[in-house]
Parts: sequence; C-alpha cells; structure tokens
Amino acid sequence: MNQHSGHQAQAWSQAAAILMILALIALIVAIGLVWPRLEPRLSELSVLQLGFLASLVAGLLTGVGALPIFFVRQLSSQVEDSLMGFGAGVMLAATAFELVLPAVAGAEALFGDDWITIGILAVGIGAGGAVLLALHHLVPHEHFITGPESGADPAKIRRVWLFILAIALHNLPEGLAVGVGFGGEHLSDGVALAIGIGLQNIPEGLVVAIALLSLGYGRWTAFGVTLLTGLVQPLGGLIGATAVSLFSLFLPLALAFAAGAMLFVISHEIIPESHRQGHKGKATFGVLLGFVVMVAIDIALD
Repeated sequence: MNQHSGHQAQAWSQAAAILMILALIALIVAIGLVWPRLEPRLSELSVLQLGFLASLVAGLLTGVGALPIFFVRQLSSQVEDSLMGFGAGVMLAATAFELVLPAVAGAEALFGDDWITIGILAVGIGAGGAVLLALHHLVPHEHFITGPESGADPAKIRRVWLFILAIALHNLPEGLAVGVGFGGEHLSDGVALAIGIGLQNIPEGLVVAIALLSLGYGRWTAFGVTLLTGLVQPLGGLIGATAVSLFSLFLPLALAFAAGAMLFVISHEIIPESHRQGHKGKATFGVLLGFVVMVAIDIALD
C-alpha cells in the first residue's frame, strides 16, 4: 500500500511538472501576442503609476500561489524545493537582464567611461547587499521550511512566523526593483521584471500558506496572511518608482542597488532554502528552468 502510494505520488508529481511546463510555454506565447497591443497603453502611464501597479500585481500573485491550499494541505519536499529553485532562476535572470544590464547601459550613456560604469555597478550592488544584510541582522526572522507534521508546538509556531517575516522582508527589495525598473528607457524592462517577480511569488506563496496549514491554522487565515506578505511589494515599488522619478540622474546607481538587493535575497534566502531538505538536483533543475523561462519572457517582450 505504501509502495502504491509512493508510485501514485510520483505520477502526480510528474503530471504536475508537465502541466507547469505547458502553462509556462502558454504564458510566453500569450505575452508575445498581447504585448504589441498593451505597450502603447502602458506607455501613457507615469513611472510612479507603472511602478506601483506592476508591483501590486506581482504582490497579488503571492495570494494566487496560495489558492491550492483550498484543495491540498501539504507538498512533497521535492516539489517544494523544485518550485523554490524555479523562483530563484527567474529572479536571477530578471536581475541580470532587467537591472544589471540597464544599469551598465545607463552609466555608459551618462559618463562614457568604463571605469566609472564599473564603479557605479560595484557601489550600487555592494550597497544593495549591505542594506539587506543589515536588515537581516536588525529584524528578527528565521529561514524555515515546514515538514508534513502538524501540532501546536509554541517553538515551531514562533519559527513559522519568523519565516513569514523573512518572506515579507525580502518582498520589499523585490518591489523596489520593480519600481526602479520602470525608470529606464525601455518599458519592457520593467514589465519583464514585474512578470518575473510575479512568477517567483506564486510558488513562494504556496510554501508560506502550506507552512501555516501545517500548524493547524485555517485555510482562510493561511491565505490572508500569505496575501499580506505579498502586499509589501507595492510599498517597495512605490519607493523605487518615486526615487527614480525624482532623481533620474541616479538611475544607474538605483538599478545596481536593486540588483544587489535581489542577488542577496537569491543567495541568502531562496537557494539555501531550496537545498535544505537534500533535493539539490531537483532544486538546481528548477533554477535552470526558471532562468530559461525568464529569458524567453524577455525575448517575447522585445
């Protein structure tokens, strides 16, 4: 019976993986078809409007990711690690192509000197990582992945809420990155970044909601708390869009700062969490898939 259940779970996991890949392919095709019609309308909005609205939509996708908890109560650790790896891959590609490369292009256009460009990139990325590191030391939180067991252990409850605080903490720089991303010359950079972070938010929302269910919280409570962690992102988006609107001269530095913050989150939070339960191969495959998907989205928007 146990062997049968194991084979059944494996079959469901394989089916879910195939459906996910097909859904991602459909998403990329849809973006390529819709973008030519959508771009003229979005170009009429201000940087502030774009940054806030895009980060709001990306944040709401955290709640979308939590919706499966109304049908399932737990995930296998392999699926969980694969999903987190996928999110890391998406964020890594978005950081490289929508933040770092525009920062380099902007600095070269402003100063026309390679050494100044390198200096701006180094200072910005270093500052972004340093600020996130400082926040992680100042704000109590904990890296945590729940297991399948449930119960009312006070220590475990505290750990889950510290984990949720950590999710909210790293949602802020993600929103900041979206807001800053709309300050560049190409509208598609900001849109691609928002789509990438939104995609990453979906599995993240599911992990947070499952963590709450494992402690005996109700489905609606788990969904509501998960949604609130995502709604930190519009705050970051508003801050980032305001900054580049008021100080456009510092756009390359702001882009590099957002890149540093994102890289910190990827390296310090997401990848270690995806490796914690021992499924490094599946998590790494998720990273590769996420990276390719984000590159494909970027190409579809060009």
